[in-house]
Amino acid sequence: MTKPHILQMGPYPEWDQVPLDGQFTVHRYFETEDKAGLLARVGGDIRGIATRGELGASAETIAACPNLEVISVYGVGYDAVNLEACRARSIRVTNTPDVLTKDVADLGVAMMLTQSRGMIGAESWVRDGSWATNGLYPLRSRVWGKRAGVLGLGRIGFEVAKRLHGFDLEISYSDVSAKDFAAASWRFVADPVALARDVDFLFVTLAASAETRHIVGEKVISALGPQGMLVNISRASNIDEEALLTALENRTLGSAALDVFEGEPKLNPRFLALDNVLLQPHHASGTFETRKAMGQLMRDNLAAHFAGRDLLTPVL
Repeated sequence: MTKPHILQMGPYPEWDQVPLDGQFTVHRYFETEDKAGLLARVGGDIRGIATRGELGASAETIAACPNLEVISVYGVGYDAVNLEACRARSIRVTNTPDVLTKDVADLGVAMMLTQSRGMIGAESWVRDGSWATNGLYPLRSRVWGKRAGVLGLGRIGFEVAKRLHGFDLEISYSDVSAKDFAAASWRFVADPVALARDVDFLFVTLAASAETRHIVGEKVISALGPQGMLVNISRASNIDEEALLTALENRTLGSAALDVFEGEPKLNPRFLALDNVLLQPHHASGTFETRKAMGQLMRDNLAAHFAGRDLLTPVL
């Protein structure tokens, strides 16, 4: 039987690449300099696209593949896939939720702890001899007993809130409506600005969409204030980076801990000059266990489609 032709938008680890190559005829878009030439040659053969959340699939790429049937995203975010183009042609789209949820929540909480207690600076204090020559590391702020807000109580937001409960934090959340699965002690606050005003730590755990673009803008950031911390483990587009940078530089926002950035990995160099932001390389799902599960689910969705079975985790 002829293997379905797949357009691969970005690299995967070997443990994913080998089985992907075994199941499909794979055309590696990311390896060629002449991308338009590749699409001109093989676009008509392509029935599926294997991509990553931050790479997605543009309207132009989709248009160049007239027989495209399915796009399988390695990652939970699918905002970089042109869903309008997919709907117009009844192209199916899948992602890999659930398998990465708890690792993302773990990193978000770890980022809060690391930034609050100054752990990066404290390690440097030991390594560069400052402990021996200058004495104890400067005091930092506690975490337990404070107030945390979760903007977006979906899968990841729920897991974040569960973990924060273990640190005796008072938990509030904002979403389109109150959630019946939220713990009775978690307070629903409809307005993100009001949520930010009432908390010390604001976790952004929203799925990205046109409606959520820059939902964390100047008003939310100002409400969080000079003692507040913003933690983003969602998508960069949910935050107005210009407003965030200005607030961090002016100290009208206390601090931030960020795993995602506009234009990553080439983030705005203004971030690098700040001492009140923790920078991470978009690796909230970056464990061996989760990445292997993501790759398996990405391939299983493709296999299910071409076998005529129900998709495991459909978006469209």
